[in-house]
Amino acid sequence: MLDMTEISMTSETRNQTANRVQIALIIALLIALIFAPFVLYPVFLMKVLCFALFASAFNLLLGFTGLLSFGHAAFFGGAVYFTAHAVKEWGFSPEAGILLGVAGAAVMGLVIGFFAIRRQGIYFAMITLALSQMFFFFCLQAEFTKGEDGLQGVPRGHLLRFIDLNEPLNMYFFVLGVFVLGVFAVWRIVHSPFGMILRSIRENENRAISLGYSVNLYKLGAFVMSAALAGLAGGLKALVFQFATLTDVAWQMSGEVILMTLLGGIGTIFGPIFGAAFVVTVQNYLSTTGFPVTVLTGLIFIVCVLLFRRGIVGEFNASNLAVKLGLKSPK
Repeated sequence: MLDMTEISMTSETRNQTANRVQIALIIALLIALIFAPFVLYPVFLMKVLCFALFASAFNLLLGFTGLLSFGHAAFFGGAVYFTAHAVKEWGFSPEAGILLGVAGAAVMGLVIGFFAIRRQGIYFAMITLALSQMFFFFCLQAEFTKGEDGLQGVPRGHLLRFIDLNEPLNMYFFVLGVFVLGVFAVWRIVHSPFGMILRSIRENENRAISLGYSVNLYKLGAFVMSAALAGLAGGLKALVFQFATLTDVAWQMSGEVILMTLLGGIGTIFGPIFGAAFVVTVQNYLSTTGFPVTVLTGLIFIVCVLLFRRGIVGEFNASNLAVKLGLKSPK
């Protein structure tokens, strides 16, 4: 029989080993992303990074706060329009255009979140969907969005006035840098005291209220942060593809990010990234075959719900945790 000291030391050793493995995987992933544009099409990789950041932003709200939003396309697509218009019509630099998109998405998140957090569950989700659809019809009618034609020919410009983003590799490494900063921001929020309170709200909101926390303020803060990070992804997408269309603000975009997050695993850092990469890859390689991509993604989602309730990465993490706790014997 092991005494408590030996058990504690064994647990600490396992945690240290797990942390080292995780750090090694992160380093390997970064190295792979650095060399990836020399092997794969850079625009495809940039699309994956944009949607991975979008899914990570959404996961901050759903996975770590427990709030399901059906209207996150408003923040993503709104930032696409704000950035595209500022860069094309006002002559903003790319970094200034992206910052304007982030600011616009954050303001929208503040307004929509102010009304949505007053309700819970399906009512919260329906309010976000309704307000998002209102913004969709605004984009359809507004003059600056060019309606159904959208904004086309958006210039990428020069980053810091001397880095030409029209060069694919320059644009890729810019997107990669912003993606890493965005994911790090999510990680830092989740592992901060603020993030711990968000988790407590997710697990037991009434208990968090009884402890004296202003739950609605924390929910609103998480909503605005999630909207701002979604706007960051949208601003990047506007420069990568150099256009903005109604597809970016349609409700289907909200459905896609939900699928990516649930497929990868909610409440995990790498789950949404994996889910986004998988969905974008399937869409990219099947789009020219004539095969109904939506049918395949729907079938994959059904299989995931039936067999991987926590998502693919979530199930992997849960299995490792069960082994660590001795609840499951390692194979």
